[in-house]
Amino acid sequence: MTVEVSLPYDKEYLTQFSQGQQEPEWMRSLRLNALEKSESLPLPKPDKTNIQKWNFTEFNHQVKGETIDSLDSLPAEIQDFLDKEKVQQNLVIQRNHTVAYGTIDQKLKDQGVIFTDIATALREHSDLVEKYYMNDAVHMDEHRLTALHAALMNGGIFLYVPKNVQIEDPIQAIFWQEDPKASLINHILIVAEENSSVTYVENYISHNKEEKTSANIVTEVIAKDGAKVSFGAVDNFEAGTTVYTNRRGVAYRDAVIEWALGQMNEGNTVSENITHLIGDNSHSNAKTVAIGRGTQKQNFTANITHFGKGSDGYILQHGVMKDKASAIFNGIGKIEHGASKSNAEQESRVLMLSKDARGDANPILLIDEDDVTAGHAASVGRVDPVQLYYLMSRGISKFEAERLIIHGFLAPVVKQLPVEAVKRQLTQVIERKVY
Repeated sequence: MTVEVSLPYDKEYLTQFSQGQQEPEWMRSLRLNALEKSESLPLPKPDKTNIQKWNFTEFNHQVKGETIDSLDSLPAEIQDFLDKEKVQQNLVIQRNHTVAYGTIDQKLKDQGVIFTDIATALREHSDLVEKYYMNDAVHMDEHRLTALHAALMNGGIFLYVPKNVQIEDPIQAIFWQEDPKASLINHILIVAEENSSVTYVENYISHNKEEKTSANIVTEVIAKDGAKVSFGAVDNFEAGTTVYTNRRGVAYRDAVIEWALGQMNEGNTVSENITHLIGDNSHSNAKTVAIGRGTQKQNFTANITHFGKGSDGYILQHGVMKDKASAIFNGIGKIEHGASKSNAEQESRVLMLSKDARGDANPILLIDEDDVTAGHAASVGRVDPVQLYYLMSRGISKFEAERLIIHGFLAPVVKQLPVEAVKRQLTQVIERKVY
C-alpha cells in the first residue's frame, strides 16, 4: 500500500530551484523525471518496521546558513569534530543548505583531486558527475524515497580521486542542521579511480528535539580496480528528524570499501548499507554501531553481495537499546552464481538495558555457488551477569562495570573511525545516550 502524501514542491518549483543553482540541463531533467515517478512509487518496506506514517515530506527545502571566516567561530559542539592537533586542510562544513566553510590542500588539487560541495561540482564538473550520479550504485526509481531524493537533493559532497593518487590524511565533511525545519537531502558521491586510496569521514548534527523535519541521505562510493575507500560516519540527528540513509558501494577488481558507521540518531531511522563486490578479489568490511532510547524505532540493513571470484565480505553490527526503543538489524551476505572462492561472514549482536527495550538480529546468507565459505553469528540479550560480577568483585561499582561492558561491546566499531576527534566525539555521544 502506498502512503498518500502531499508534497509542497512541484515541477515549477524544482525548475526554478535548479535554474537558481545554475545546474546543467541533465540534472534539471533528472529532477523533474524523479518527481513524476515519486507519485506512483511505493515507500520501501523494511523488515518488521512499519514506516507508512513516518514523516518524510514535512520540511523546509531551502534554508540558508551563514558562512564563517574561521573555524574558531564555530560552536563548541561542532569544533569537537575537528582534530585540534592538525591544520584542517581538507574540510567542508555545510550549514543548513549553505557551504559555510570549505578548504582543500593545494597539493591535492594539483594532483587532480576534486573535493567540493555537490552544487559546485554540478556547475564545474558536470560531465564527471553525470557519469556516476545515481547510475552504478543507486537508482532513482527504486522506491519513493530514492525518487524524492533525486528530485529534491539540496546538498552534499563530490569527492573524486584520480588514478594512482594516494591521499594520506582523512577528508572530512560536517553537515550542520542548524535550522530545526531544514531538511538535509544530501548526496555524497565518492569516486576513487584505479589504484587510488582515500579516507572520508562525515558528521551529521541537528538541534530539533520538537520541530518535525526529515533527512534523506544517499551515498555512492565507486572504487575502481585496486582502489581503497575507507568511509566513516557519525549520524547524530535530534528526535524531531526522521532519517532515511542509503549508503551504497561498488567495488571492482582488487578494490576495497570499508564502512565504519556510528548511528546515534534520536529519531526514527531507516538505514541501508549495501555493497556490491563486482570485481574478482574485491573486499568490503561493513561495521555499524547503534544506540536507541526513548520510544525510538530503527531499522538497519547491511548487505554485501558477491559477484566477483575470491571476493570477501564481513558485516559487523552492534546495537544497544534502552527504555522502550526498538531496532531491527538485518545482515545479508549474498554470493551470486559464479563468485567462487568467495567468503561471506557476518555478526549481529544487540544488548538490551531495559525490560521494555527490543532488539532483533537477523543474519541471512543467500548462497548460489558451491565453492565458497560463509558464516554468521547473532545474539540478543542483557548485560552478561558473569562479566558484571567479575568486574564488581574487583572493587568496581555496578554503574562503572556496566559502563565498561557497554563501551567494550561497541569498541570494535568505534575504534575504526579514522579521525581521533570524531572517535572521541562518538564516545561522548555514546556516554550521553546510555546514561
